[in-house]
Amino acid sequence: MTRCFDIAVIGGSLGGVQAARAACSHGLNVYLCEQTRWIGGQLTSQAVPPDENRWIESQGATQSYLTYRKAVRDAYRADPAASDLLRSKDVFCPGCSWVSRVAHAPSLAHRLLSDSLAPYLASGQLVLETQVQCVEAEVRGNQVISVVTQDTSGTQTRIQAKFFLDATDTGELLPLTGTEYRIGAESREETGEPHAPETADAQDQQPITWVAALELTEKRMPMEKPACYDDFIRRTVRGEPHLSWNAWGATGQKRFSFYDNELPDSPLGLWSYRRIQYPPYFTDHRPEISLLNWPQNDYLFGNIIDDPKRDFHLAQARELTLSVVYWLWEQGYPVRLNPEAVGTADGLAMAPYIRESRRIVARRTVLEQEITREGHPGLPHFDDTIGVGHYAIDIHMTTRTRTTMYAEGNPFEIPLHALIPVRMENLLPAAKNIGVTHITGGCFRLHPVEWTIGEAAGHLAAFCCEHHLLPSTAADHYLHEFQDLLIANGFQLHWNLPENQ
Repeated sequence: MTRCFDIAVIGGSLGGVQAARAACSHGLNVYLCEQTRWIGGQLTSQAVPPDENRWIESQGATQSYLTYRKAVRDAYRADPAASDLLRSKDVFCPGCSWVSRVAHAPSLAHRLLSDSLAPYLASGQLVLETQVQCVEAEVRGNQVISVVTQDTSGTQTRIQAKFFLDATDTGELLPLTGTEYRIGAESREETGEPHAPETADAQDQQPITWVAALELTEKRMPMEKPACYDDFIRRTVRGEPHLSWNAWGATGQKRFSFYDNELPDSPLGLWSYRRIQYPPYFTDHRPEISLLNWPQNDYLFGNIIDDPKRDFHLAQARELTLSVVYWLWEQGYPVRLNPEAVGTADGLAMAPYIRESRRIVARRTVLEQEITREGHPGLPHFDDTIGVGHYAIDIHMTTRTRTTMYAEGNPFEIPLHALIPVRMENLLPAAKNIGVTHITGGCFRLHPVEWTIGEAAGHLAAFCCEHHLLPSTAADHYLHEFQDLLIANGFQLHWNLPENQ
């Protein structure tokens, strides 16, 4: 069977949802597919609360992202069991966490994102298919003609469209379409980046993490030892046990604790780090719930991109997380898995958290020296900006060289030409797969930035449909018209900050 659309968005990641919504807002017919049961990617199926910039309460994202954050808080205020403590706050973090200003349940995120697409689904303008993946592509010259999707029963459908957006978390469309891409670490000679290695290594990638939802119980419940626990408890990283409180984070080795103030020099514990349910905010005795996304369950022992042992590493990443849960339980912490928060039977997220994607070889690649405070003392400006973002360059210990990096970055702008492939004419990235490097991808991968990229890609595809343009032509010759379109749709193109921020 063949189905035809104006725009096809492959991958229901956080960027993919925004791409589809933006394209639909122009009255176009849009197709969106997602491999898991939930749309929303890192915010939902991967169970990672928002990592954001420090100005996010007033700026630093598109208006739609800021509206989403308000909807999260409104949903908690509307909960019949919300306590007076919660209702008394105008600005609050639902989980009272210290890594996110608005840590909330992945299940709520999925509901709110689904609600944002509901009008287009009801009108038939948007077709959404879940538990579907792309398995094949037809390409003629520099254009994608169609893709073939397959559901869990093996049924295949051919999707034709004028424009195809790769919004998968790993850039799955890029190899299928023959689009030029990079993965892993580029060399210093290639990028000129001060912290790039001397030799490029495609297999030196950021680790995946299979997140789990944990709740605290009144007493320790029985727990079965995972099959691979004895293996993981013996593994070492740079001479230290991997399952250890002396763990390696992006800033180097550090002594971590479970609870806040558990150690004299550790006021913030890992339990509250990504906590998403805080009992004092409710009157119905709900359990305290946190999402396990810690250095201890970063999977450092292989890759899932361009690795023949992909399925093995996926299975091992799940086993590592189960082993961390058991390791905590063995130390006396009263934890157990909480399936409801992540929508699964076992309490593990539907998919692993992906920090690094395949990245298009773009007309412009954003480099470390363009956005770090060390390399660029003022705020970076790009003439072709389509949005803003900010986060430190955060490289978790890599899978081959065991490299970490944490560098303060300037608030940056996102250049349009980083979304334009060097050759392919009707394919656009819509997630973490834009023209960044292994290093700069460490700050472009966060929630508000991916949201902006996806939303911009959706508007760009629609702009090209309406004006019968290729994206490269739009970027080169209709830049100001497209930027005006983005501004009209609530995009912030420049930071409103002093230059020394």
